[in-house]
Amino acid sequence: MKSERQRAILALEDGRVFEGWSFGAAGEHFGEVVFNTSMTGYQEVLTDPSYKGQIVTMTYPLIGNYGVNEEDFESFHPQVEGFVVKESSSFPSNWRSKGSLGDYLRRYGIVGIEGVDTRALTKHIRTSGAMRGILSTEDLNPNSLVEKARSSPSMVGSDWVKAVTCCEAYVWGDKIGTGAGLWEWEEGQVTNLPVGKKFKVVAMDFGMKYNIVRHLASRGCQVSVVPAQTSAEEILRENPHGIFLSNGPGDPAALTYAIETVRALLGKRPIFGICLGHQLLGLAMGGKTYKLKFGHRGANQPVKNLRNGKIEITTQNHGFCVDMDTLPVGEVEVTHINLNDQSLEGMRHRRLPVFSVQYHPEASAGPHDAAYLFDEFIILMEKYSKE
Repeated sequence: MKSERQRAILALEDGRVFEGWSFGAAGEHFGEVVFNTSMTGYQEVLTDPSYKGQIVTMTYPLIGNYGVNEEDFESFHPQVEGFVVKESSSFPSNWRSKGSLGDYLRRYGIVGIEGVDTRALTKHIRTSGAMRGILSTEDLNPNSLVEKARSSPSMVGSDWVKAVTCCEAYVWGDKIGTGAGLWEWEEGQVTNLPVGKKFKVVAMDFGMKYNIVRHLASRGCQVSVVPAQTSAEEILRENPHGIFLSNGPGDPAALTYAIETVRALLGKRPIFGICLGHQLLGLAMGGKTYKLKFGHRGANQPVKNLRNGKIEITTQNHGFCVDMDTLPVGEVEVTHINLNDQSLEGMRHRRLPVFSVQYHPEASAGPHDAAYLFDEFIILMEKYSKE
């Protein structure tokens, strides 16, 4: 009976409070409260390092119905600060399931709350903007929790990358426990699978998802993953064919060390950036970033490719954006825009072998419309390796 279940409360800094029931670990965590509109892919959401420092609300009403398994994680443990759902499934049903979502959250100390009116919470965030919040099963005093939320750190100016980047450099597939090589691509997902490794790519890990590296590796890349604070000199010493800048959490403008590194790498090797990597490229090229009101998070975001006029349905997860009006005129070409709010989604340098997108072409979970961008990176490396 519900009366026997453990209560939980989500409190926002503006005083709004949502009560429900605990279905994860006991405890108390603060973070920026955001929402994700994906209908599936909750495992990938939970383990995406870009969500570090955030309490994630799923807008789809039933979460956990296919359980959890070891193959669909995007990092080796959950990264969110808390998880909010309308209803969690206690009896998952799927042939790949190895356990329930609630058990998984408890195992890793993630506080989860169900029974929340997630439609009302999402509408509130859309109207008032993403804001600080706190999720607790311990302190059930709404006034106390609101004060705690107001005193918690802001996402603006935060460096969460240091909490999620790798501790030391490694080659993808060689490091035990990364999840590398746990599964192969299904037939039809990737074409022209390579026999050997043709290109060496150094990937700067700002909180990189596993599936990004799988895409690179499946296209003939030996991927050396390096910590976020690795210098440009150390990266170039590896003599790579290309450099990849990964996704990650927090405020890009706060990562001054990464911006300087990226600036020093411009023009030295072909560069491909995704999400936070895209934002760091924008800052390194002289642009500015700003915080979106409630961000773009979900697997159904429409993006227009300005180079061919095609519309791509994309997976996204970001709360900051590059201001296209601040990019150097004549040097940077805007290649993609978001059709919901006309914000910048992709860019390319007109002279240097540099391009990036704000969204996630590796999907996981989500549509595969933008996977061609990995092929473009391969073509770019092929071109510049011959010069």
